[in-house]
Amino acid sequence: MKWRLTGRYILSIVLVVILVVFINFLLILALLIAQATGKEPIFQANKTSAEAFTRSLDDYVIASADRVTINEKGQNALQKNNAWIQILDENGQEVYSYRLPAGAKKKYTPLEIVQMYKYKEIDAETTVFVSGKEINHKKYSYFIGIKNPYIGKYVLSYDYRDILHMFKVGSTVFIIIDGLIALLIGYLFSKRLTQPLSMLIDGIRRLANKDYDVIYEPKGMYKDVFHNVNYLSNQLKVNENERKKLDKMKEEWIGNISHDIKTPLASIQGYAEMMKDPDYQFSLEEMREYAEIIENKSLYIKEVVEDLSITTRLKNKELTLHKKAINMVALLRSIVIDILNDAKYSNRYIEFQCSQERIKIDADEIFIRRAINNLIYNAIVHNDSSTQIVVCIEKKERTYITIKDNGKGIQKEELERIFDRYYRGTNTGELHKGSGLGMAIARDIIWAHDGEIKINSEIGCGTMVEIQL
Repeated sequence: MKWRLTGRYILSIVLVVILVVFINFLLILALLIAQATGKEPIFQANKTSAEAFTRSLDDYVIASADRVTINEKGQNALQKNNAWIQILDENGQEVYSYRLPAGAKKKYTPLEIVQMYKYKEIDAETTVFVSGKEINHKKYSYFIGIKNPYIGKYVLSYDYRDILHMFKVGSTVFIIIDGLIALLIGYLFSKRLTQPLSMLIDGIRRLANKDYDVIYEPKGMYKDVFHNVNYLSNQLKVNENERKKLDKMKEEWIGNISHDIKTPLASIQGYAEMMKDPDYQFSLEEMREYAEIIENKSLYIKEVVEDLSITTRLKNKELTLHKKAINMVALLRSIVIDILNDAKYSNRYIEFQCSQERIKIDADEIFIRRAINNLIYNAIVHNDSSTQIVVCIEKKERTYITIKDNGKGIQKEELERIFDRYYRGTNTGELHKGSGLGMAIARDIIWAHDGEIKINSEIGCGTMVEIQL
């Protein structure tokens, strides 16, 4: 992976460099063509070249009364450029000169004209340029001598085949050298660019292997990515700690629930063995007493098993609700009455309040009854027998149900976990130990009905559960 990313970056950079070199080559070629074909050289900055100056004197060479001369502007230009001019007719005879050095020839043969064009024949500091002009159907040639040691003139001869061969070889060498340079630059750049990517890939691999101690300093062009990796690492670490805490809680819960189930099972088994033993002679009253104990223990085990089944279905969203219009006032009143009719809770104070006799909602009556039962039982088993419990229902924008008590209250750390699965409060009464799933089941049932539930509590002042349906 590391070298694949590096190779991609190197390839992209090499392609960019080659493209730039090719564009530069085309640009240089275009400039050379423009230099060769233009009237004025494009590489001359704010100053006319010697060749251009020579060509421009055509405009100053004039003929008058069969005499060829150069006008005043031309003379000024010659003086300004420290130059002289010598005009020749078709036979090579001088017809006009201006600022001509002493000792210059007055007549030239064709060979001498060629020599003057190719080489410096006047002195080492003077460069001679040749041009011509046709006036009145007569052709005139003229020499322009510019005295300037920094001006040079060279005449080249070449073979097109040699130039083509040199171009091929030079292009190949040029491409190889530029390619190596681009490869080196690309490697250095891509290495710097891919190094943080390699760190990120290594960090993600560590996270996948459950090593959550991955912290990077957010910097460079991947600063946001490093920040997100750090955030992901922290979240995974928190989730892992929560999972371990939940696993520990689950193990503790399994141990507690196993103990709670073994106890009634031991009672059931003991009484059953006594009842079938022929050595024991029980009266009808004793048999009924033992049967009642067996029934109660069996109902407790059944309740635990049902809680396990319901919480699994709720957790996996496999619970099917059979909704119908029910009168919540009548349902809550019957729940309160049923609890008070239970001999274990007959001495409890439970008050029911309602603002109207009919408040209908679409709900699954069985599951809503179970949720409210769990919440009221939670208020009973966590408080003393003198605790007052008030169940209230009223209709506003939605249906509001509150279950309020003036009991012990719940500590803040327990309040945050009260709806967690497998959590059993520290002060649960002995009359109803329960499965530790009652509050989680109640919450999940309310949520399954698209409702909301929240709980507020204060130590020494009591607890209030609020439900919106």
